[in-house]
Amino acid sequence: MRKNLAIILAGGTGSRLCGETPKQFLKIADKSIIEHTIERFEFHALIDHIFIVTNPEYYDQTLKIVNIRDFKKVKKVLKGGKTRQESSRIGVFSAENNYKNVLIHDAVRPFVSNEIIENVLKELETYSAVNVAIPSNDTIIEIDEKNLIKRIPDRKLLRRVQTPQAFKLSLIQKAHKLAIENNIKDATDDCYLVLKFKLSDVYVVNGIEFNIKITYPMDINIAREIIKNKKKKV
Repeated sequence: MRKNLAIILAGGTGSRLCGETPKQFLKIADKSIIEHTIERFEFHALIDHIFIVTNPEYYDQTLKIVNIRDFKKVKKVLKGGKTRQESSRIGVFSAENNYKNVLIHDAVRPFVSNEIIENVLKELETYSAVNVAIPSNDTIIEIDEKNLIKRIPDRKLLRRVQTPQAFKLSLIQKAHKLAIENNIKDATDDCYLVLKFKLSDVYVVNGIEFNIKITYPMDINIAREIIKNKKKKV
């Protein structure tokens, strides 16, 4: 039976948080953000294995967390590249053919739900690429190089992308190979590559507001409140 692989991208430096510690290592409720994220996949019955792609400067720190916590499903800790695209490529190219599906997830989205993981895997039975997104509450504008409004898209058709993004392994490997051949280096999104080379349709499943990406200082406070509220419910 071919397996489901989760690749967690942890190559960030935390520059937008204005601190020396990369955001994935900041503590929330006595655990680092990356620990919370790994747990979401470690304890999910449908995930077989986990790869972590980390900033090379923090490779030892990441490996130490994995070893101390004794995460059974983490099979590889890999040194990432200079960009998200490069780190994602390192992850998918390190996967053997015994994996059927791969989920690519941001290390700083520690609140991905079991339902989202289940839904993307379910849709991979029909589609070769699946994205997660939520509706946009704000009107989005497109501007030109002079900072003038060029276009106002219909908000009903706009979504805010989350992760995990999920793919048949063979498809996303092909997308990254084509990116190398066509000298594309700055893609911030794996689904972009699939669509760029017209390899597959990308189905969208509903995300949740709580599946936030911790990017700015205020996001740390939001994350702490989310955990506090979860504890209250329990």
